[in-house]
Amino acid sequence: MRAEDFRTTQDDSRPELSQQPIEAGRIVLRSLRKGDAELVARHAGDRRIAQMTCAVPFPMSLEAAEEYVARALDQDRIEDVWVIDGTPGGSAAFLGVISLRYLGRDQSEVGYWVAPAYWNRGYASEALRALLQANPHDNRSVVASVFQDNPASARVLTGAGFVCLGEAEAFSLARGEHVPTWTYLKTLKG
Repeated sequence: MRAEDFRTTQDDSRPELSQQPIEAGRIVLRSLRKGDAELVARHAGDRRIAQMTCAVPFPMSLEAAEEYVARALDQDRIEDVWVIDGTPGGSAAFLGVISLRYLGRDQSEVGYWVAPAYWNRGYASEALRALLQANPHDNRSVVASVFQDNPASARVLTGAGFVCLGEAEAFSLARGEHVPTWTYLKTLKG
């Protein structure tokens, strides 16, 4: 990370980042673009994706996807969102997304989803490893949570060195109910 990529906000409580692409073998993590809203709506609006997230509605309208993209592009955002772009490896330009939400105290929360057409190909694992290695928020640690009925996502986290801290629950907008979760932590630097 270069010095000009990291600036603090006026209250010095969260980093304001110049979101750079992150290259990683078969994929590149790139910023969302306004033109990505249709693909966000199509893929995140799939019930199999929406039900495994807290904040994605089902069904997801194009308007909701446009608002999501606009928030991701806002200068005052609290979450950086990258598209998992598979063009370097000869795949689709939009495989899914991965994000970091700054929590404070040198910690962020990671979230991700991959479109069902690209499941079981290692894209989530590759994107997560690349994001952790780049550490664009300069975190000491990263947390994540997954619904307990999503063991594939739990395997992605443990495969990247996350340790399960315990159980909790979170509200899923798509399901309209609280769902049991597992919470994970990865320490990046002492």
